[in-house]
Order: sequence, then structure tokens, then C-alpha cells
Amino acid sequence: MERAIRTRPAGQWPRHSARGTVTLPYDGRHRRRTRLKTDGGGWVMLDLREAAVMHDGDGLQLESGGWVLVRAADEVLAEITCDDPGRLTRIAWHLGNRHVPTQIENGRLRIRNDHVITALAVVLGGQVRIVEAPFDPEAGAYVSREHTNHARIHSE
Repeated sequence: MERAIRTRPAGQWPRHSARGTVTLPYDGRHRRRTRLKTDGGGWVMLDLREAAVMHDGDGLQLESGGWVLVRAADEVLAEITCDDPGRLTRIAWHLGNRHVPTQIENGRLRIRNDHVITALAVVLGGQVRIVEAPFDPEAGAYVSREHTNHARIHSE
């Protein structure tokens, strides 16, 4: 079984040399050591010195010199929007105050679907739509930026 010994952020590894992909949910992308099943049916042993958060497009460097592309799996999410940017900011503050992992995008917030939290968002003036999409929340202020040095604000 191949061993993956390093992670590299998207754009900072030779993506053209990827030997395969692993598609993982959010909870499966914060690891140090585990066995990963590739999308092609093979296995890779993730064996890092310390736990790392992997994002969609990141690369896992194999001990043999090759690479594996990390993909974020689609998950059931609640997408929160609001006609008033000030109210959306207020909703974001409440999510942060409750330590809810949140993906911040242009004009919308994405969280894991949680009926209590989505009800709060509606009370605060938000509209909630259930979607299936990759989940890549903010890393947090106290997480090392060495690996998460690219912006997490996206526009479509």
C-alpha cells in the first residue's frame, strides 16, 4: 500500500502528475493517520507527522514521489442567504458565537444541515435552502495558516 507523507495546498503541487483521487467528506479531511480508499478502488495510507486539514484540490504526496488529488465530497448542507447584508453578517456572527463550522461565500453561508441552527437563521431574517455540495468551512483564527493560506471566500 502506498504511503502519503505530506499534504500540499491546491495550486502548490503538480496536479498533472496525480495518480488518483480520494473523495472525502469534511470530517474525513482532518486527519493525521488513516487508510484512505481511492476513487479507483485502491488504498493509500495517510501517514502525516501531524494532523492536517485537507481542502478540495489539495495534493497528497506519496512516499514514492507521486501524488493523489483530494476532492471534497458532496454533503447535505443548509445554504443561508439574506436580502440584507447586515442581517447576513449578524447571522454569521451568531454562527461563529456557537462555533458552527461555516463556509463563507459571496452573499451566502453554508453550514451542515441542523434544524435548530437553521431555525435561528430564519428568525434572524435569513432564507434557508437545503443543497448538496462540497463543504469547506473556514479553518478558524487559531489554525496554522501554513496550509490554509489561500482565501476561503469564493464567488460563483
